[in-house]
Amino acid sequence: MAKKDKKQKKTINSKKAVLERIRLNAAGIDIGSEEIYVATVEGPVRKFSTFTQGIKESLEHIKSEGVDSVVMETTGIYWWPIYEIYKAAGLEVYIVNACHAKNVPGRKTDVLDSEWLRELHTFGLLRSSFVPASNICKLRVYMRSRQDHIEMAAAHVQHMQKHLDAMNVKLHNVISSLTGESGMKIINAILAGERDPKKLTALCSQRIDAKKLSEVELSLDGHYKEEHLFGLQQALDIWYQYQSQILECDRKIEGFLKLMIKDKPVPEKIRSPKPISNPNKLQIKGLHEMLMTYTGGKDASQLPGFNDYSLTRVISETGIDMSPWPTEKHFTSWLNLAPWQNSSGKKKKTRRRKIQNRAGQMFREMARSVGNSKYQALGGFYKRIKSRNGARVANKATARKIAVLYYRLMKFGFDYVEQGLEEYEKIYQERMIRILTKKAKQFGMLIIPEVA
Repeated sequence: MAKKDKKQKKTINSKKAVLERIRLNAAGIDIGSEEIYVATVEGPVRKFSTFTQGIKESLEHIKSEGVDSVVMETTGIYWWPIYEIYKAAGLEVYIVNACHAKNVPGRKTDVLDSEWLRELHTFGLLRSSFVPASNICKLRVYMRSRQDHIEMAAAHVQHMQKHLDAMNVKLHNVISSLTGESGMKIINAILAGERDPKKLTALCSQRIDAKKLSEVELSLDGHYKEEHLFGLQQALDIWYQYQSQILECDRKIEGFLKLMIKDKPVPEKIRSPKPISNPNKLQIKGLHEMLMTYTGGKDASQLPGFNDYSLTRVISETGIDMSPWPTEKHFTSWLNLAPWQNSSGKKKKTRRRKIQNRAGQMFREMARSVGNSKYQALGGFYKRIKSRNGARVANKATARKIAVLYYRLMKFGFDYVEQGLEEYEKIYQERMIRILTKKAKQFGMLIIPEVA
């Protein structure tokens, strides 16, 4: 009994968890569209306007309080000019996700938000979000503007289809792209006054299969009306306007790349670029060579799903410096491609993040194209995961693998060798045979291959 009592009296020596203030001169800023609230360690919360003069006054106030580290939430685009002004003044600026700085239950005001941000930052409980270098931010604006134009142009293609349907012209149901060579010739001819289906069909490109021409002719026998021709003309004019805006973005991107590679040596060995079938590809001559010079010869366009267009898009979001992410796991987590798990006791469930990442979405788009491939090894991986867990999981898992390859290439550099779907299936089959043989041996059984 004495021994038992002795064991019961045993206690575990442990230190109390104590939060320590590590940033003594911190300030929290709550940003709105018209006002910003600045909370420093000493003194009350001050309010300033979001005009440039107000931002400069807030900077003077922060400096007078001896602040050397500032924290603010990513509120739309409002934080960007404040961030640039503070950064240029030499302050340490933390941009944090609003989800990581949720207020405690109770009343919520702008004053309380700024004080709560300052308090959390004082104890070092907030992580700064990734903000690219200024040159990458410049490229990001050009690429995002370009993408906006592409999406808006696509909306007007739908308007064209709507007016054609209203006139029972089913051209877009027969040919693959209404804005392709054949589609544009036919639409312009219709708007010029041509109504004969045979003459309109004769405008089709030679690339259209001869068997399909009869269907094209049938689709062009429509019920033409003035008001829908007017709507078609307006949609086409706006679509052309967006195409000119996209070309202007291309010229800006081309100028940016030329400036960035001005003093960089051209790599000795440059592989030929992958062919791009995307109609929205960048119209820049020598794009592949410029990208290879900019990345120091790291040819990410050879990775599965990548080409020069997708590489430029990813660079505009992540840059080519992988140092902000210590490991590939940090990178895939930032992309929202890492698996999330929520466990409590015996209960375990996966959950999805509501916040989407633009760069992560790009890798998901690449994964979808890889999943449709009949020759790439990752295509086999995608199909295997899809058969077991569904398309959503397969897309995310494949996107993560592509992101890891991109991270390793940009950080360490290597030549990617496509092993092919056939080789992947062979390796997978050999691995499954080893596993089954081991399991059979545990149960005292033997696997005998079938003789062909």
